[in-house]
Amino acid sequence: MPFLINQAAEATSKAFQPVYRDGYGLSRTQWRVLAITGRYQAISSRDICLIAHEEKSRVSRAVSALVAEGLIEKSGGEVDKRIELLTLSAKGRDLYQEIGQSAQAFDAKLQSLLGPDRDAQLRDLLTDLHVALDQLTPK
Repeated sequence: MPFLINQAAEATSKAFQPVYRDGYGLSRTQWRVLAITGRYQAISSRDICLIAHEEKSRVSRAVSALVAEGLIEKSGGEVDKRIELLTLSAKGRDLYQEIGQSAQAFDAKLQSLLGPDRDAQLRDLLTDLHVALDQLTPK
């Protein structure tokens, strides 16, 4: 099962890759950083690493590139000034929205290929799997 799930995740990512890579020149890690920052609105690089399951060095390079492009801004944390919080700039929010619309269209196309019943079943199973794996993971 882990192999099948990994293959499905990679195939899904690869199918969506032309949107952010060819359309906007973003790497996969840059897209993930942008998407996670957009979703959480203010987040640390460390938390992005945890959510995206990415290495610190890859996230750091992606953040640096996104800051240089004016898509992400850094600021000190409100509670702990040692933690830099990342937020989307206005330009970053526009890009996040634009790629997000493409992601929704991609999702709708995938849903139509699976059919509504199988799509709902798959989403339920993936949610159940996530919960089950969380129980197996040592704390």
